[in-house]
Amino acid sequence: MYQHSESWIEHVEILKIMIEMFLPHVNHLTLEQTFFSQVLPKTVKLFDDMMCELTSQARGLSSQNLEIQNTLRNILQTMVQVLGALTGCVQHVCATQESIILESIQSLPSSVLHVIKSTFVHCKNSEAVYSGCLHLVSDLLQALFKEAYSLQKQLMELLDMVCMDLSVDENDDILNMVIVIHTLLDICSVISSMDQAFHANTWKFIIKQSLKHQSALKSQLKHKDVITSLCEDILSSFHSCLQLAEQMTQSNVQEFLPFLSDSCGTLHQLYLQIHSKFPPSLYAASISKAQQEEIAGAFLVTLDTLVSQLLTAQPFAQAVLDNKSDLPCELQLPQCLLLVVVMEKLPSQPEDVQALWCTEGQVPEAAARRSLLKAIFHSFEQCSGELSLPVHLQGVQRKGKAEVPVTLYQHVCVHLCAFIASFHPSLFPELDAALLNAVLSANLITSLLAMDAWCFLARYGTAELCAYHVTIVAHLIKSCPGECHQLINLSVLLKRLFFFMAPPHQVEFVQKFPPKEAENVPVWQCISFQALSTDLRRQAVREVATVGVAECKKWLGSNHTLGELSSLNTVLSALLAVCNSAGETLDIGQQTAIMEVGSQLWAFLNIKQVIDQPCVQQTFSLLLPLLGFFIQTLDPQLISQVVTLQTSLLKLEPPDHVHLAMLDFVSSLGKLFIPQAVQDKILPSLSCILGLLLADRNWLLEQHTLEAFTQFAEGTNHEEIVPQCLSSEETRNKVVSFLEKTRFVEETEAAKVERVKQEKDIFWEPFANMTAEIAKGSSSEPCAKRARQEVPLEEEHREALRVAAGALQTTESLLQKAPAPAWLLEEVETLQERILKVKRMLQGET
Repeated sequence: MYQHSESWIEHVEILKIMIEMFLPHVNHLTLEQTFFSQVLPKTVKLFDDMMCELTSQARGLSSQNLEIQNTLRNILQTMVQVLGALTGCVQHVCATQESIILESIQSLPSSVLHVIKSTFVHCKNSEAVYSGCLHLVSDLLQALFKEAYSLQKQLMELLDMVCMDLSVDENDDILNMVIVIHTLLDICSVISSMDQAFHANTWKFIIKQSLKHQSALKSQLKHKDVITSLCEDILSSFHSCLQLAEQMTQSNVQEFLPFLSDSCGTLHQLYLQIHSKFPPSLYAASISKAQQEEIAGAFLVTLDTLVSQLLTAQPFAQAVLDNKSDLPCELQLPQCLLLVVVMEKLPSQPEDVQALWCTEGQVPEAAARRSLLKAIFHSFEQCSGELSLPVHLQGVQRKGKAEVPVTLYQHVCVHLCAFIASFHPSLFPELDAALLNAVLSANLITSLLAMDAWCFLARYGTAELCAYHVTIVAHLIKSCPGECHQLINLSVLLKRLFFFMAPPHQVEFVQKFPPKEAENVPVWQCISFQALSTDLRRQAVREVATVGVAECKKWLGSNHTLGELSSLNTVLSALLAVCNSAGETLDIGQQTAIMEVGSQLWAFLNIKQVIDQPCVQQTFSLLLPLLGFFIQTLDPQLISQVVTLQTSLLKLEPPDHVHLAMLDFVSSLGKLFIPQAVQDKILPSLSCILGLLLADRNWLLEQHTLEAFTQFAEGTNHEEIVPQCLSSEETRNKVVSFLEKTRFVEETEAAKVERVKQEKDIFWEPFANMTAEIAKGSSSEPCAKRARQEVPLEEEHREALRVAAGALQTTESLLQKAPAPAWLLEEVETLQERILKVKRMLQGET
């Protein structure tokens, strides 16, 4: 036995020398005749002899018999070297970088595959061969398997490069390729239970080669054997899965979860990384639809099962809901989709599992985390790029209709509403808190999603629940200290929820928040009166109009300070809501009263105030649509003043929201025939306003301006000013493109995706920094209240004088246009006395 071992080692050393020193100098066309046909058969016999000796000697292996132990280890080491030498042969042929004819290397594939198969069979049977002493040689058996694995991979690369010479009949190449494929089939049956991935790759190679050479092999290849072998392997894998499933059921899969606690973060990242490379991610690889479906079947389905198994694990919930981890842009959509999957699976889980996900992290040793609903809204608002494109996801197939792809917004909204419908009653406080928190968000699309979900809850829930929510939102609106995005969002929500209230609850609401009381005006400015029944609408309209006009007159009779302007704007907003939604319940007397106070309030506006003071800008923006509502009955002189002020204001570049208010008034002028007496003043200013607005390059203003201009042009009787508004070629092209519904800039889908990705990166950085700052500064202690900002007294005096000067200027302008009314002189004298009184007060102070 020792002599055999020495001889084998010598033969292997000679083989290695020949491969390293002699083989590189042999012409690749003569390799078969000069080397492979001479050396490889002897090498195979050498390997078979060693395998036979190894198997026979293994029966005597024990930890006490060191001689047999050393002999077996020497044989295994020598076999590893043989496999390494054969790998060198294969690599040398691959490195020739020339076309390889199978006939020129025909001994190589069959010899290598024989050795590989023999190795895998031995490794597979090793437990039986080595009995209870496998551990004594397990390291070398692993090395032997790895070397054979590497050799087969190298051989498959070589066979991919091989061509077959089909120029002669009875071709040996065909026979050799058939032998290769059938030997690989034998290897598949051996390794099917050893390495699933390697098994699958070997099968793919068999199929690939069969298709590559199908024209030559179709009559020689035993297709029945191939199919039979494939079916047997599939069935074997299926039985393995069943056995594993049975074992998991018997041992209770939850017993594995403690062992996964340290890996939940890794598993979470695995899910996100795979989904980030798969549509609809903006960062997905460019692959065909068929490939997408294949990958989805192989990976995504498995990931879905993984989430189901981890759903009850607290560490997994912690990893997914962690509020301190800022994900990179490419992982934000996968995170959102993962949360939707969790939301979809939770209703079938016990209450404690639902509570685990739907409540904020309260475990002392755990890091802070969001609830599932708050995480959904947080993740959703980070998907700005995917929402703006928008990306599409697989829709739900309806009866008799084809499946229609849905946008990300629709996907999240539908699943969110379905989740709310199944929400456990004990978790409703969490639901209310999450919805309210999202409605108050500065992100508009997130706030809209929360409103849609809240409206679903109002329709799906009881009438009492809807009434309760409406009352809560109304109280929140009343408690808002001033104009802010939260007040705007709450106002939109109240307006929508009010439509779902049952009539008896609407009556109760009117009783709780009487429209006739000025303190309730902030609530009624948010409500569409169309939601009320006719009788209740008539009552509410009358009371809001009455209190609104009274408050306006009260301001007109006061000192007209900036501090009082905020409450006046709320009143104007309520009056505007009345005009827009009251319909026939707003009678002529109420209309006249509203128009008169609106006209009187306009007289107090001047350009400098509108440019400098945000509260005056809001007054201006409310008065314009209010006056536009009465455009048919408005005094032509007042229309002229309004148009003139807008023209002057536009030249000073006011804020965007002021531009938008102007558009409402301008479009309403399209319905009006302007009297001859004021046409010379109004029409030139009107064309100037439209021209300036059309030239604005802000995309949002541009869109609204084009809509307003089109509406004006279609309705106006003064067609002559339409071409005057289109003073430049650029403006004309812009209007024509809008009317023809053509894009200003054509953009390919790929370019659009790339642009959106870049924009997302730019927008995300400051958002991430802000989130980090908030997290860094967060504390359980409430922040100290800021001191209330008072308007300096000096500014109050200055503003009062501006208003007075503006009023006098308006009076002078009116006197130049028309005779003074009889009462005017008396009022001016009274005003003069008050001016003298103020002067004396000032002199007394000095």
